[in-house]
Amino acid sequence: MSLFDSIKNAALSALKRESRKAVNKAVNTAVQNIGKGRNHTEKFTFTALPANVDELKALPEAKLDTAFKTTALTILALSRYEADPEAAFAMLSFLKGPEELSTSEKSFMKDRLNGKEYKVRSFFEGAVPDNDYTPNKPYVISVIENPYSFDNDNWATLYVTSGGADNPRNIKLRKKPSTGEWFLNDIQCLGDIRLPKSEDKWA
Repeated sequence: MSLFDSIKNAALSALKRESRKAVNKAVNTAVQNIGKGRNHTEKFTFTALPANVDELKALPEAKLDTAFKTTALTILALSRYEADPEAAFAMLSFLKGPEELSTSEKSFMKDRLNGKEYKVRSFFEGAVPDNDYTPNKPYVISVIENPYSFDNDNWATLYVTSGGADNPRNIKLRKKPSTGEWFLNDIQCLGDIRLPKSEDKWA
């Protein structure tokens, strides 16, 4: 083998090694970045539940600068329905932003929640059928993002966990680009769950 061939082979070997390193580095980076900033849960802790829209607006999350905050506040607003439906509607109207809380949306909530207010309590940490959906204190809400939550620009679908359901329940949100605020679009988390123990004749 000539000196030229030896130099050529050495150069090719070095080039292959560097190429393999570059490919491996790119693959590792891609694997590490899969779902980065996604597939995660944000927890929100509240010492008390707001009784009216002014108390809701006073919370730091009421800046509505992330979809997660708006989702957590939606659960707080719904939690007021049992004691004061009109106060709950006022809070939800604030969270709807530029859109009104429609009559059909109010009717939907009445249909889903009247006599079943425990559904909302189930979204707080510690609330399960065996304790009749009694939340831990302070109140903790977990909001979940999956890989498809932000697939469409200015739209999001986030999820809340229920102590009475096998799968998380979703809430749809919409961003107002001019202000950066995330507003409630559609409440899709109020399907039936397991009965509280005190109401379950088979418990």
